[in-house]
Amino acid sequence: MPLTVLITGAGKVKEPFLRDGIQEYKKRLSGYVKISLEEVPDESIPQNMSEQVKHRILDTEGENILKKVKDDDIVVLLDLKGDLWNSERLAGILKNAELSTSGRLVFVIGGTLGVSDKLIKRANYRWCLSPLTFPHQMVRLIVLEQLFRACKINRGEVYHR
Repeated sequence: MPLTVLITGAGKVKEPFLRDGIQEYKKRLSGYVKISLEEVPDESIPQNMSEQVKHRILDTEGENILKKVKDDDIVVLLDLKGDLWNSERLAGILKNAELSTSGRLVFVIGGTLGVSDKLIKRANYRWCLSPLTFPHQMVRLIVLEQLFRACKINRGEVYHR
């Protein structure tokens, strides 16, 4: 049985070019893992926001994301304060997840303001894609491409370098 991978995050992917890329990589990954993407609503962000309002927004988005996560899931949180991984590291995490008896491998992408403390505490891994900042909608596509690359590595198949 193939590994089940869930990518979840706050907000909808609105740009057609990103949706097209996401669909393409979901199709490519279908021969390797069972992949799904689930979005949760992102909260409205006021212009002049207090720290209290920011934390409320983060907590609300975090709670909605945590509703998608099961107790036995392995959670990878996309986080600017996480560890930088190379493709081989991601491939190793995928391989370990395939061998584990736990549930799914879940990649969590925060909203515009980041992620809640509860999401950070729940994460098994914290992965920083890059020191650069990317739109959270684009991160979904980047994660899918990197998952495809990791699957190819694990099978010893050739992929662009």
